[in-house]
Amino acid sequence: MLVLKLTLLEGRSQPQKTELMRRVAESAAQRFDVPLGEVRVILYEVPPTHWSVGGKPLAEGNNAPL
Repeated sequence: MLVLKLTLLEGRSQPQKTELMRRVAESAAQRFDVPLGEVRVILYEVPPTHWSVGGKPLAEGNNAPL
């Protein structure tokens, strides 16, 4: 079994997250030569108040690229 943990900012739609999980799972299965049914994808969504760039939370208007 292959477990992939992805951390992303909150705010994406469910269809976007579903597509992300599908694409990541398919790519990982192919790359690591494991059956697709053995790939697990876990999404961790973080609010902008808990994500900072250069010490400044994104919720405070930090426009630094991720």
